[in-house]
Amino acid sequence: MPSAQKPMRYGHTEGHTDVCFDDTGSCIVTCGSDGDVRIWENLDDDDPKSFNVGEKAYSCALKNGRLITAASNNTVQIHTFPEGAPDGILTRFTMNANHVIFNSDGTKIAAGSSDFMVKVVEVTDSSKQKTFRGHDAPVLSLSFDPRDVYLASASCDGSVRVWQIADQTCTTSWPLLQKCNDVINAKSICRLGWQPGSGRLLAIPVDKVVKLYRRETWDSQFDLSDTFITQPLNVVAWSPCGQYLAAGSVDGSIVVWNVETQKCIERMKHEKNYSICGLAWHPKYKQIAYTDTEGNLGLLEDIGDEKKPNDKVASIVTKDYNDLFDGEDDDYLNGDMIEPQSSPKAGANDADADDLMPTSGHLRRAIIDDDDNSLDIGMIKANSNLLEKEDDDDDQTGGFPALPPSSTQQPFYDGPMPTPKQKPFQSGSTPAHLMHRFMVWNSVGIIRCYNDEQDNAIDIEFHDTSVHHATHLPNSLNHTMADLSTEAILLACESTEELASKLHCIHFCSWDANKEWTVDMPKDEDIEAICLGQGWAACATSALLVRVFTVGGVQKEIFSLPGPVVSMAGHGEQLMIIYHRGTGFDGDQCLGVQLMELGKKKKQILHGDPLSLTKKSYLIWVGFSAEGTPCYVDSEGIVRMLNRGLGNTWIPVCNTREHCKGKSDHYWVVGIHENPQQLRCIPCKGARFPPTLPRPAVAILSFKLPYCQVTTEKGQMEEQYWRSVVFHNHVDYLSKNGYELDENAKSQSVKEQQELLMKLFALSCKLEREFRCVELADLMTQNVVNLAIKYASRSRRLNLAQRLSEMAVEKASELATAAEDEEEEEDFRKHLNAGYSNSATEWSRLADGQQDQETEDAEENDAYEDVEETPEVHKQSKKNIFSE
Repeated sequence: MPSAQKPMRYGHTEGHTDVCFDDTGSCIVTCGSDGDVRIWENLDDDDPKSFNVGEKAYSCALKNGRLITAASNNTVQIHTFPEGAPDGILTRFTMNANHVIFNSDGTKIAAGSSDFMVKVVEVTDSSKQKTFRGHDAPVLSLSFDPRDVYLASASCDGSVRVWQIADQTCTTSWPLLQKCNDVINAKSICRLGWQPGSGRLLAIPVDKVVKLYRRETWDSQFDLSDTFITQPLNVVAWSPCGQYLAAGSVDGSIVVWNVETQKCIERMKHEKNYSICGLAWHPKYKQIAYTDTEGNLGLLEDIGDEKKPNDKVASIVTKDYNDLFDGEDDDYLNGDMIEPQSSPKAGANDADADDLMPTSGHLRRAIIDDDDNSLDIGMIKANSNLLEKEDDDDDQTGGFPALPPSSTQQPFYDGPMPTPKQKPFQSGSTPAHLMHRFMVWNSVGIIRCYNDEQDNAIDIEFHDTSVHHATHLPNSLNHTMADLSTEAILLACESTEELASKLHCIHFCSWDANKEWTVDMPKDEDIEAICLGQGWAACATSALLVRVFTVGGVQKEIFSLPGPVVSMAGHGEQLMIIYHRGTGFDGDQCLGVQLMELGKKKKQILHGDPLSLTKKSYLIWVGFSAEGTPCYVDSEGIVRMLNRGLGNTWIPVCNTREHCKGKSDHYWVVGIHENPQQLRCIPCKGARFPPTLPRPAVAILSFKLPYCQVTTEKGQMEEQYWRSVVFHNHVDYLSKNGYELDENAKSQSVKEQQELLMKLFALSCKLEREFRCVELADLMTQNVVNLAIKYASRSRRLNLAQRLSEMAVEKASELATAAEDEEEEEDFRKHLNAGYSNSATEWSRLADGQQDQETEDAEENDAYEDVEETPEVHKQSKKNIFSE
């Protein structure tokens, strides 16, 4: 069947979870055993709005901007929606309320409790309550008659009762369920439901069938069943039109029937067979949101879209819309927002194909404005070539002129759709709209921001307290960006109507008493990204400029960016900037990277090269390893590192998704180390980033290059060898740049690589791959080649041993030539230095003779003259050297 089942995602902690849609269907609301209510814009929403209503929340219902919840404190509470502000307590019980519902117009609520009571309460005046007594065990579920005449209830006493609301009397009762003493022991929670609109039928899940009873007569009309159902049904839910009935079972099956034909039109199985405990139909489209007893949330789409003769017409209309492209025409797709999966903020819920299919240009927008659920019949006829000339009068909907036949309609754009550009971000930060958020979490420390009613402040914490003590700062300027190094704290804020965008630096390691400085950006120029390096700070602005400062506040270089900045990072003398090179298409971002060195010899390493990203992904972290190698992570969890040994190319070194247990789980990267090989990150269950409280625990993941057949011995050793090579490239880079290195660590890495090559050599010998053996020997050092010759000789592979001997001679001659070149270069340097030192000695003697005869004032004058004359002396000395 054509329905689409989206992967489930983590919503709440393990336990009973309830779900409902808001009145417009623009968001999904869930509550669970963690006591939280979460408001999801769609199933891919990684940052749902959340608020707590108690220790546990058993049920929720939403209507007319009012959200009611049944919590573990024995109350039924009301909150404003979507703000989530408490708006009072509607009623109380002596035990937990298990189910709450609204009536059809939202003026009353009904609640059933474990104290055997059922109450109906006026929403606007909670003093007007009606109590229904008669059940002999906890109440499982309730359902309002759409006409507000009857109320149905199911209980652990095994009965389903229908009450007359006006006089609170029991009209009828059926002994349908298995008796139990508590909700937790119930075989089924028996979520029953009246047919919307007429209320003609009452649906009750009983074991593996749904029984339908007729209103007024209370006779059993018919049963709905299916062979797909093998376990008791837990919950039923009617579609808003009253045509379809969905049911969920305790083993994770969901079945949908067409009630009129009594035929099953959809069958779906939970991916992990967890018990379905919540079902909710979208108020407009053929979608069902469902929850299970493990706290997960899922979505079933396009229900009942059976193939019909006019499917071809609908597909033509949809294709014509998809072929259009206009900046103003991106707003609706089948009645809903477009946003590619790659966008950091996912789009709203997908709509049903039977709903709004917009036409082009101003006419389409006019139709949308007229009625969100209307459909231009004339357009469908025109596109399907069913429109006859004499039917011209039928082509007008809502007074709009008829569209010409499809043969005359030319699409504005026929090609891939552009991807919305991702917004600038700071690596290691969580979204700026959160009240409590991380401004940065890196290898130096953590900066948190608290922006609530009590306080607007910034807390800085260092991993190594010997660097600096923890600091608390007021955030009066509302800083939204931060970076942290072992020298300074860098903060930045956006501009307001009154104030310019500011860059604020706290140089805490300065020996000066004045450690802070602030720079205002020019008018209409906002800071979008910031970073710190060794002795410098930089910011990228909305004017496509990068401004570099010393850590003490001196303005240095300014240069232009080719496109809007995405993020930037600094380490030592290195500055890496990621920006938009152009417009990406079909969900792909089009990013470029610049890598610069801001030391004494300023140079550009990467000149705006394209940045490799996984298909349909976006950038989520950019930075440097602790050893100074540029790295970045995309939204698909692929970690890439600069391979300086292969012409500054990018190599994938880890896939964090392989370590995730669930599809909605992610890892939030906070640091990368090459020696030892560690990817430091925070596991986030059901989200892309962690909360500030409680303090998240850091996990350490191992690196793994995506080589083929790593399950085999050969593939495993190849991966280990090349990973060792890649992760020790930084040694050569640092030694060339004058850094002191641990020789033991370098020799250990070489030893590790040569051992792996020798093991691969032995394996290839066993497999009689002699040519491969020679290829491996080419990667070995001379000493290890000699070992390989001995191994080949003992293995009686004389031809191989001969070839390896020739290779060993070549390697020896190469080493001798390299040694001679080094000696010549060293002699030349000594000679050059000797020339300089002799000249300096002669000059110093002359200076000493003058100092014996001059006064103190004259000494100072001579010192200044010495400085000016020194270059001439050096020129003279250089001339002497080269003349020899």
